[in-house]
Amino acid sequence: MDDVALGKRLKWFNDKFPLGKTIIRSSFDFHIKGLEKEVFGIKFRNPVGLAAGFDKNGEYVEPLSNLGFGFIEVGTVTPMPQPGNDKPRMFRLPNDEALINRMGFNNKGVDVMAERLRMLKDKHPDIVVGGNIGKNKATPNQDAVSDYIKCFDRLFDVVDYFVVNVSSPNTPGLRELQEKEPLKNILNTLQQRNRKNDISRPILLKIAPDLTDAQLDDIIEIVAETKIAGIIATNTTISRENLATEKTLTGEMGGLSGKPVKERSTEVIKYLSVKSNKAFPIIGVGGIHSAKDAQEKSFRKFIYDFI
Repeated sequence: MDDVALGKRLKWFNDKFPLGKTIIRSSFDFHIKGLEKEVFGIKFRNPVGLAAGFDKNGEYVEPLSNLGFGFIEVGTVTPMPQPGNDKPRMFRLPNDEALINRMGFNNKGVDVMAERLRMLKDKHPDIVVGGNIGKNKATPNQDAVSDYIKCFDRLFDVVDYFVVNVSSPNTPGLRELQEKEPLKNILNTLQQRNRKNDISRPILLKIAPDLTDAQLDDIIEIVAETKIAGIIATNTTISRENLATEKTLTGEMGGLSGKPVKERSTEVIKYLSVKSNKAFPIIGVGGIHSAKDAQEKSFRKFIYDFI
């Protein structure tokens, strides 16, 4: 069952089945005072969130929240609708407890998402929602900042924080925007717009696990210079090292997620945290299958232990 099918079933059970919402909440939801956190001005009921990529269009936020997540990140969304890459574009690697995907930012466009989130926030203002924004495939990199601005402006009133996604391997040339100068241009431009509002939204940057130490040093410098709220580490990897699955599958183009990315994601988090002297919050993503995996990413409180 793919994400869309699972999301639709969850939404149907939540909305249509008598007492469905109550059953889901009583089975999965929890609220423990000791797990509450306040980070970059937002109160999270617990530190376990759902990363972007599952709910690309903001369709399933309420039922997903009923499963107990402390926050839901939607997207990646682009200004205009786009179908994404040709199918097949997702491959399961059961022997590695992993996936390869090359979805390609398939989504219905920012206008559709904004309207859905507006209705959600009218009904459930307490659900913390992050908006993961990207550029359309057809937009040249030199014009990418305009796509991020469009998504930022359209979602500003309906999300609690933003994530700038320049790290997906599935949009041609996108990762080039992780280079120092284009990245600073995007983040500084968004921050300028952010400061013009009566209120501002935290802006985070999602990075790839495949960056070198020198590139990570640049990321630390960019965070300090642009004064964004923090980092999400990490996206999927293009590495195929030490996989048990047959090469006919591992040779597929796309980003690898799941257990194989766990150690590298944790290494990146640790590097950023130590090298920056814990200067900014880090949301840790990648290969988390258990509470122990989550704890490893927190380094016994060396960083904000979000997952």
